[in-house]
Amino acid sequence: MNVLQTILPIFLLILTGFVLRKAEFPSAAFWPQVERLTYYVLFPALLVGKLASLHITDQPVLFMSVTLALSISAIAGLLLIMRPLVQKDGPAFTSIFQGAIRPNTYIGLSAAGGLFGDEGLTLSAVALMTIIPLVNVLCVLVLSRHGRDTNIRGLQETLVQLGRNPLILSCIAGFTLQFLNISLPAPVLEGLHLLGSASLPLGLLAVGAGMSFTAALEGWKDIGVGSIFKLLLLPLLAFGIGRTLGLSGTPMGVCLVFTAVPVSVSSYILARVLGGDYDRMAAIITIQTLLALLTLPLVLGLLL
Repeated sequence: MNVLQTILPIFLLILTGFVLRKAEFPSAAFWPQVERLTYYVLFPALLVGKLASLHITDQPVLFMSVTLALSISAIAGLLLIMRPLVQKDGPAFTSIFQGAIRPNTYIGLSAAGGLFGDEGLTLSAVALMTIIPLVNVLCVLVLSRHGRDTNIRGLQETLVQLGRNPLILSCIAGFTLQFLNISLPAPVLEGLHLLGSASLPLGLLAVGAGMSFTAALEGWKDIGVGSIFKLLLLPLLAFGIGRTLGLSGTPMGVCLVFTAVPVSVSSYILARVLGGDYDRMAAIITIQTLLALLTLPLVLGLLL
């Protein structure tokens, strides 16, 4: 398995998205709509299509979920304990916190599919069912406590939104079809596959379009701390926990992918809404995405 050959095209697409956005092609208003289309339609179609057509009854689903939940929770707890040493400013700390635990699902799904094929994409749904609720709850709690505008209503509204998350709903739909042994008609399944095939390249282009180097010119200590925790410590911890639980092969690989990818662009939106330091968040997102070009092949190459 040549990890670099799989990862490099992902970052070339991200770079292409950045260049296109800087050139304002086709327009500045185009890219937010691409992200919405990918998030609400194309990615859900990909997940439902894969889960409806493949079976994962022989996979260590529980151990995958435990590995991801324990590793993310441990990193979150460690950061909270170390907060006086890491960053005393509340809003800035929330950006480091998000940067340490929230994964970019676009890059994760692309890497898992490229490295492990259909099995990797299917097991990615297991990972997302664990990661999305846990990470969102942790980040919202920290933002509500340490953000500029502590707002319990914001927490309640975000928790409600988790139940409407299209990725979670699509995973539930796919698992339900499997559990009930319901086979979708061939034309429907083919339509889902066609929609899903467009999700990864468009999602990666949108990631590149969202990068901002202007914000990355300051706050290097915070960028460094968040990046070390996210790109190195989190996957190493997941590897140790997974091995202890007996994970190997593709299940272990998918856990490593989703713990080693850079922080999600959605962190910026959450920071802006709940009173975090969104400029620092934008800087962490941009630099982590660039650093992951080096760390992701390194971590996966050494641990897989």
